[in-house]
Amino acid sequence: MNTSGKNAPATVIAIVLFAAAVLIAHLAHQASLFLGYVLPGVLLLVAVLTPSSLLMAQQWEKAVVLRLGKLHAIRGPGLFVLVPFIDAVTSWIDQRIQTTQFNAEQALTKDTVPANIDAILFWQVHDPERAALEITDYRSAILRVAQTSLREMIGASPLSALMSERKAADQQLKKEIGRKTADWGVAAVSVEIRDVAIPAQLQDAMSRQAQAEREKAARVILGSAEQEVAQKFLEAANVYARNPAALQLRAMNIIYETTKERGATILIPSAMVDCMNPGGILGLAAVAGQAAPAAALPEGTAIAAPTKADA
Repeated sequence: MNTSGKNAPATVIAIVLFAAAVLIAHLAHQASLFLGYVLPGVLLLVAVLTPSSLLMAQQWEKAVVLRLGKLHAIRGPGLFVLVPFIDAVTSWIDQRIQTTQFNAEQALTKDTVPANIDAILFWQVHDPERAALEITDYRSAILRVAQTSLREMIGASPLSALMSERKAADQQLKKEIGRKTADWGVAAVSVEIRDVAIPAQLQDAMSRQAQAEREKAARVILGSAEQEVAQKFLEAANVYARNPAALQLRAMNIIYETTKERGATILIPSAMVDCMNPGGILGLAAVAGQAAPAAALPEGTAIAAPTKADA
């Protein structure tokens, strides 16, 4: 950043004036003209004063000019002229967006948890006059204000809010810092919290707590699923109780599902066979046997429908 206003045009003008003064002095010496030395002297004086009188501010700069100790003007950007020995530039104000890193170490949150927080403040000078005249060093003051505001916010917020609501904390910090720096002509553009660090022991405790909460939620979900399954089973039992034929069809479907794989052997308790009305099932088997070719049955074999006594 340019802090002196020195520039190439002023240097070139000073060199040209100096060369002109030397040339005129040489000609005056050859002509033996005493008055011919006055003009070179003036040119030399102007050449010496030009670099400090013709200053230039960059596009993003403002120069605060005091005349005899009082505010005269805010100059820039571009070239401007000062009156030698009367005007003086006391401050060069950079109006670009700038950053300031700040932190708070071992600051206690609302729930008395020590935390280390790092953040970045983006700020900009919008009033060069106030920034130069209202405060000695606005850069240092901005840093102090940011640190103080951060500690105040930490003390007023629980740890959970600082870790889960970063955006809200950023906006709160920006508003508080902007309120304090507004009188200096400085605006807080944005604040970003980069890191929130807590002691390792507390991290372990919070990790165990989070794991316990996840296990609790999983058990609640599993219990709800078991409840829904039990409710469906109860509804199915009521349907089967009202419709015995439905239960028999379900039992037959179970047997089919378990025997459709080739080579499967099923052992069915007699009580379950009674429940599935084996008379009807064996009757179907008999009908299927009668439909088979006679050559497939051994000689003397007879097919008879089973009776209840046979069952």
